[in-house]
Amino acid sequence: MMAPPPRPETFTPPKPTSLSALVSLLRVMLRGDGDLLSLLPAAAYRVEVGHLGWSRRQILIVNRPDQVRRVLSDPEGIFPKSDLMVEALDPLIGDSIFVSSGATWKRQRRMIDPSLTMMRVTNAFPAMVAGCEAAEEALEEEAARRRPVSLDLTMSHLTADIICRTVFSTSLRHQAARDVFDAFTLFERSVAQVEIRRLIFDEAWRNAPQRPEVLEACRTIRHHLAELLDTHAGPQAGRFDDIASAVIAARDPQTGEAFSREELIDQLGVLFLAGHETSASALTWVFFLLATRPALVARLRAELREVCGDGPVEFEHTRRLVFARNLFRETLRLYPPITFLPRVALEATTIGDFKVKRGALVMVAPWVLHRHQRYWRDPHLFDADRFLPEREGEITPGAYIPFGLGPRVCAGAAFATTEAILLIARLFRRFDFRVLEPGRVRPAARLTTRPTEQVMVMVSRAGG
Repeated sequence: MMAPPPRPETFTPPKPTSLSALVSLLRVMLRGDGDLLSLLPAAAYRVEVGHLGWSRRQILIVNRPDQVRRVLSDPEGIFPKSDLMVEALDPLIGDSIFVSSGATWKRQRRMIDPSLTMMRVTNAFPAMVAGCEAAEEALEEEAARRRPVSLDLTMSHLTADIICRTVFSTSLRHQAARDVFDAFTLFERSVAQVEIRRLIFDEAWRNAPQRPEVLEACRTIRHHLAELLDTHAGPQAGRFDDIASAVIAARDPQTGEAFSREELIDQLGVLFLAGHETSASALTWVFFLLATRPALVARLRAELREVCGDGPVEFEHTRRLVFARNLFRETLRLYPPITFLPRVALEATTIGDFKVKRGALVMVAPWVLHRHQRYWRDPHLFDADRFLPEREGEITPGAYIPFGLGPRVCAGAAFATTEAILLIARLFRRFDFRVLEPGRVRPAARLTTRPTEQVMVMVSRAGG
């Protein structure tokens, strides 16, 4: 008997064609676009633990949930962030909490943890609303002008504005947001190209200089962050009660020492860039997917009428908008913002039945784990209803990790989820989005999962 056709609200969104390891490598090398996603061979979506193609250093991909937890939780202290990631991010965020390990990471976490309580959703929700209102005004202007809008840039500006209001208590100037967006795009594209070459041919812990344009992009981003940091210094410092002021005031409970100025830029850079770039990545995909599926938008708007009526979307509504939440969760499954979570083995060990050499690159890939044939029914199909309570038995525990897991799990998961539900609800209630040339949209993995080209849309008032 033939399987029933998928429901109208399910579909297969853009993804790379899975090929053999050698052909995947040749495809990426010929394109020269730094897309790590296209490097994944078809076998990666089937194995629990296995070698990831040919390379000079050993590269293992780990998909088995219990071994994923072991690697990311790292109780033995032998799987720190990979040398490639640390070196790639060093000129941008230094030895910050995102890449540090051991005693340095523990010290930073002790100092930063109290300030992260200010990212509680109830505290941050007004900043989300203010950022959304600013975005609505901008989109109204674009709709009136009837000209194409970059979905990527729109989401980057919006999430940067929200995280800026949350961390620094101020909105982000439009040009500064554009500068950061352009600099970060250059940074992630250039760094990814370096990583592919090094993945294949270099030994572990082999230092390589960054390209001049990468270093210049990092200087641009850090310059803007330093400007925002300086607003919290001098006579005005006492009027702030936000994350930046809390990190500035942080002291090591064991030594009493504060962060240096460069350390402050490092740590606030992590909060700012991770808080806006990863959210912008996820929102770009969810808005693209919804814009191409009118049935999903109609169902979303029906839920909004039922839960919110004609009034504003309040904080308590975000917890009751089940379909909106599941749309976001399914988007995170298919397009996790952090595509890869690479680790390096500090000593020889074993993972499952595989012997792991010292210096081996141990790759946990949410993109692969979330699409693994063993753990998901119709893994490449978009189906928001797979997260309904009555279907939760279909989901293998530990196979869904959009925010990571273990001690390094994303502290902003609740923040990002509430922000996404609010923005999806408010913007789709007010606007229609029509994607121009949807057939050209293709995902690529650099530092985050992004479309290879900016997604251009036409914006209009809903129902107009």
